[in-house]
Amino acid sequence: MTTRWLLHASGFLLLTLNLQLSASEPERRLTYEQDIRPILKAHCFQCHGEEEKPEGKLDLRLVRLMKQGGVSGESLIPGNHQDSFLWQRIDDEEMPPLDKKLPAKDKELIAAWIDQGAVTARPEPESLAPGVEPSDEEKAFWSFQPIRRQDPPRVQNEALVRVPIDAFLLEKLEKENLGFSPEADRRTLIRRVSFTLTGLPPTPTEVDQFLADNDANAYERLVDRLLASPRYGERWARHWLDVAGYADSDGYSPKDAERKYAYKYRDYLIRSLNLDRPWDELIREQLAGDEMLTPPYQDLAPEALDKLVATGFLRMAPDGSSDPAAEQALARNDTIAETIKIVSTSMLGLTIGCAQCHAHRYDPIPADDYYRFRALFEPAYNPKNWRSPTARLISLWTADERSRAASVDAEVKAIDLERAKAVAALVKKVFEQELAEAPEELRGKLREACDTPKSQRSAEQKQWLKTYPRLNVLPGNVSLYDAKAFNALTKDFAAKVAKAREKRPSEDFVHALTEVPGQVPTTNLFFRGDIQQPRQAVLPGELKVLTASSEASDIPVDDPALPTTGRRLAYARHLTSGKHPLVARVLVNRVWLHHFGRGIVNTPGDFGMLGERPSHPALLDWLADEFMSQGWSLKKLHRLILTSTAYRQSSRRDPKLESVDPDDRLLGRMPVRRLEAEAVRDAMLAASGRLTPTMYGPPVPVAIDEAGQVIVGLDNRDGAGRPVSKRASIGNEEWRRSLYIQVRRSLPLGLLETFDAPPMAPNCEQRASSTVAPQSLMMMNNDFVVQQAETFATRVALEAGDDPKAQVQLAWRLALALDPDPEAVESAVRFLASQQEDFAATREAKPASKSSPKVNPAHQALATFCQALFGSNAFLYVD
Repeated sequence: MTTRWLLHASGFLLLTLNLQLSASEPERRLTYEQDIRPILKAHCFQCHGEEEKPEGKLDLRLVRLMKQGGVSGESLIPGNHQDSFLWQRIDDEEMPPLDKKLPAKDKELIAAWIDQGAVTARPEPESLAPGVEPSDEEKAFWSFQPIRRQDPPRVQNEALVRVPIDAFLLEKLEKENLGFSPEADRRTLIRRVSFTLTGLPPTPTEVDQFLADNDANAYERLVDRLLASPRYGERWARHWLDVAGYADSDGYSPKDAERKYAYKYRDYLIRSLNLDRPWDELIREQLAGDEMLTPPYQDLAPEALDKLVATGFLRMAPDGSSDPAAEQALARNDTIAETIKIVSTSMLGLTIGCAQCHAHRYDPIPADDYYRFRALFEPAYNPKNWRSPTARLISLWTADERSRAASVDAEVKAIDLERAKAVAALVKKVFEQELAEAPEELRGKLREACDTPKSQRSAEQKQWLKTYPRLNVLPGNVSLYDAKAFNALTKDFAAKVAKAREKRPSEDFVHALTEVPGQVPTTNLFFRGDIQQPRQAVLPGELKVLTASSEASDIPVDDPALPTTGRRLAYARHLTSGKHPLVARVLVNRVWLHHFGRGIVNTPGDFGMLGERPSHPALLDWLADEFMSQGWSLKKLHRLILTSTAYRQSSRRDPKLESVDPDDRLLGRMPVRRLEAEAVRDAMLAASGRLTPTMYGPPVPVAIDEAGQVIVGLDNRDGAGRPVSKRASIGNEEWRRSLYIQVRRSLPLGLLETFDAPPMAPNCEQRASSTVAPQSLMMMNNDFVVQQAETFATRVALEAGDDPKAQVQLAWRLALALDPDPEAVESAVRFLASQQEDFAATREAKPASKSSPKVNPAHQALATFCQALFGSNAFLYVD
């Protein structure tokens, strides 16, 4: 049998197979609305449908308009794609123009649709409104539908169902003849849930107490204890700060001005989460807290102040309007656009920003929808009456503090007047001394010339003063005549001013978004997104596709009952009405993501057409409805998820599960996850015993060290970027949780950046979790890591004594929350002995000096072991 015969035979078999498939599976009926319109909308509508005058007078929004054609005649011949002008332009790759060519599969679909007769799903309308409106098929997309709660399904192994979540997951597993993995051991569980809820490892004492608790509800009590910990608010605030785009600087330009008061928003989140404040309240406050208050926002009670602080959420986008070098109109527009991106991706899970220049290519969001959404925020971000970042700050002075400040300001003003009089007296004294040096017969004329205003002096007077220039004594130059008297006077009055200002209360501010009462700007649609080409005015409102499945939002242009327009407040109430199709789904999906490493929808910022479909849609809706029915309580949602059988599973891989579900989308085991950047740093501080538990307050500063790395510390560089002095210590502030380290957009902390801390550009919808070589190098060479390893070794030696075995066991428990097995202990003890021997030999071979003093070989060996624990998978990953 020849090779050629084999090829012919295989070809015949393939042909036979294709004929059999064609006979058994008839060709699917393609329709314009379902199959073709999405392609044309993504690639062609921008020129042929979106504008009032489509190019070539060819409108592709309806089939009958395609048949009608444009200046080149009819573009569509049903049943004959080869002779259809539309197909010819596509096949010749003349349309779409430039490099935006259609994928082969889309071209094949268009050809097949034409050959089937260019069928529509329904009779087409007689007329169309300008632009691209959502189609019925787009409106029917899953995420735009109302949330529908379904009862948990019945499953075969009901004993595994601890909470309804388990039933939804188990149903899909059982369809594949699978089930949950065995429950993880207690040590694994306490480490897992501790990092989940607090971002910190459990202490050895906490592990021992949990292992010794034989109560049937021991695990549930552990969950409740961690939920009650103040560290819970810190951990979960960090998650929301990602999507809020939190930063302590403006970004946008190299200037990257600091935001000294942005931290109050971070602290507001921590407090609110620890108090388990309902999330519908938090949404309303973050979007419109200022509209719940009455300007001018003075003498606010703590609860009212929190509402103002909450609007810091809308001030997190990069803002270049404080930089005089930036093009202001563009910088202002970009600030609004980035704010819209933060709001839409965090609250709605939609990429609304894609519709800024033209209709969204994939989601049913026309350009006018984008500008309707923008109109919600323009009364506060008013481009025509823009306020710089500093002008938006709200003072926190009380009435008493304002009175005291005014009194001090008046006192300082009086001192300045007194100083001016004293300087004037000194000027007069010096003038008389200088005049006395002139000839007596000229003194009268010289005095008269000096007393005459400069603009009124005669030519003769000007000449006299040129001849006697020392008579030109002024407050600005009197120090040149009598430096001693002037300096004494200056020093005396400076001391008086300083003493007066000591009584002035220090001023504090809120980084907030507010409206100016009475200013109601008109929002215009920008042609192609160009701010220089405003077109028709638009009114504020919800996206059209979302009003199709839920009640339309009633957004006022200017609410007469409020001093503000009321737009954001009305929209926030609409979002939290319980009827919105996206908000609760997006929120619970984010919580699920942080518990299991991936969301039910694994594109948490994109619930649109290009986003992933939910792996368990019924579960997502059940969770969303349960979340709202339980008062939008995040802690109740946590408890529900954490007490499930699904969360308690082992992470051990199973060949059968791997073969059916290699990506673990069915959650037949617990995914292994790497610690986030902040948790890596915080866990090292916790193990070393250096972690400073101080909560709240201004951020810990960052600086650039001599090697160019961004570290925690005070900046000691001059204008040219050169170190000018020894870096000053900031004490225990250096060891605070990573949450409190300053987030400078231009200066990301080196250690955190290496472990995927996200750049806020403008926010982070979902963190990456990479495993790359620089992470290993960082754990081996970074000064912070080495320093914490040495501190960790000091702690271990102090608490465990000199016994190497005891040291290994304690270090293992502190770093990994595990008891090492005997084999691991013996191996580690041998490592310590070997390292100690090497360090001792090195010490003997190299004499000590001031620059490199002798070290204790035992301590150095233990520090090396502690650093090895920091770099281990068991430390960096959670099972």
